[in-house]
Amino acid sequence: MSFSILQLKRMAKKISSLEDLGGFVFSTNENFDFNSNEDSEETLAPNQQRLEAHLDKKNRGGKVATIIKGFKGNEEDLKSLGKILKTKCGVGGAVKDNEIIIQGNFRDKVMQILQTEGYPVKRVGG
Repeated sequence: MSFSILQLKRMAKKISSLEDLGGFVFSTNENFDFNSNEDSEETLAPNQQRLEAHLDKKNRGGKVATIIKGFKGNEEDLKSLGKILKTKCGVGGAVKDNEIIIQGNFRDKVMQILQTEGYPVKRVGG
């Protein structure tokens, strides 16, 4: 199916978001593989991870948060690890921007939990 430039311009005016394309993808790359799933990153084994434990109180109203950085893997495994840490610490938290955020100063406890799970973790900052 081919379109003229004028037809594409008319179509573009009707499209307000990429969802309006209905999964249709335009590509100028002749070697593009439509079936490849590049979003899913393979998770490294725990002993191959290099995690860092940080304490942070910037933009948190003076409250402290423990942040785990450096996880290499897919989003589901990161969320699963975050849930384990939140449950064992008995506090809330979130998983954002490839980081695990635990509410409160639980850096030592989180480091201990990660080490028992097989993750090498490095203490960063104060």
